[in-house]
Amino acid sequence: MSNNIKNQITTIIPTPSDFKRILLIILGAVIFSANLNSFVHVAALFPGGFSGISLLIQRTIEKFAGVKIPYTVLYFALNAVPVVISFKFIGKKFTLFSLLMIALSSILTDIIPPIEFTNDILLCSIFGGIINGIAITCCLHADATSGGTDFIAIYFSEKHGIDMWNYIFTMNVCVLIIAGFLFGWETALYSIIFQFSSTQVLNRLYRRYQKITMLIITEKPDELYQVIKETTNHDATKLTGTGCFKNAEKALLYTVVSADELGPLSKSLKKHDASAFINVLKTKEIFGRFFTRAKD
Repeated sequence: MSNNIKNQITTIIPTPSDFKRILLIILGAVIFSANLNSFVHVAALFPGGFSGISLLIQRTIEKFAGVKIPYTVLYFALNAVPVVISFKFIGKKFTLFSLLMIALSSILTDIIPPIEFTNDILLCSIFGGIINGIAITCCLHADATSGGTDFIAIYFSEKHGIDMWNYIFTMNVCVLIIAGFLFGWETALYSIIFQFSSTQVLNRLYRRYQKITMLIITEKPDELYQVIKETTNHDATKLTGTGCFKNAEKALLYTVVSADELGPLSKSLKKHDASAFINVLKTKEIFGRFFTRAKD
């Protein structure tokens, strides 16, 4: 057996950490499916993405042809091409775990019975969107997606290092406009509220592609640089100056990291230099090389 084949097999064989990912995916799939069959179905909302397109096609065919096609069939068919692209360009394990999420959420959506918590469409839109965002976040933290437009978001985020969720929200609005023409604007507009709530939760809870600038004033620049390098694999720029209060020589380390790296890195920096002064700035956009860990 060639080394190339052995390496490919090794990348697919589950590791102990993979089981944590599987648990997160199962949790995300249960929440995602239960939400579709409670808030989304009860209020007749369209959640956006490929799940929304699947529901749109399902309801359109049922309305005009009197035939109800299983959600699972439609969702798998729409995800076929993105899955192939993801397997080739993003990561093999990433795609396999995403397929697990797609399969579980599709099957559970057809199995879990509808649960009516409230018939208030505004409450369904807001809380359904929040729960949807939480479900997708569970999946993303397991290094997988819920399928569909999430594949697109991850692909462009990995390739260009930008946060794509607001762009995906815009795409979903376009789908919901079509739903508005077919099923009425009230449902479509409430569905946009649902999608907006979901996107805000994602932006808050999943921050891998958001950039943070750190300005660190320290008397141990070399030691803290090693912490930055070992913790994040990012580089830094060192500037020297004089602290006005004590008229003492100081060093300023300038670096940019991903927002999800900020917490662990800050703790490590303060552990090595408790007197370090750290200023954190939100970075809108960067140009140049920026290290991003590839999906497996």
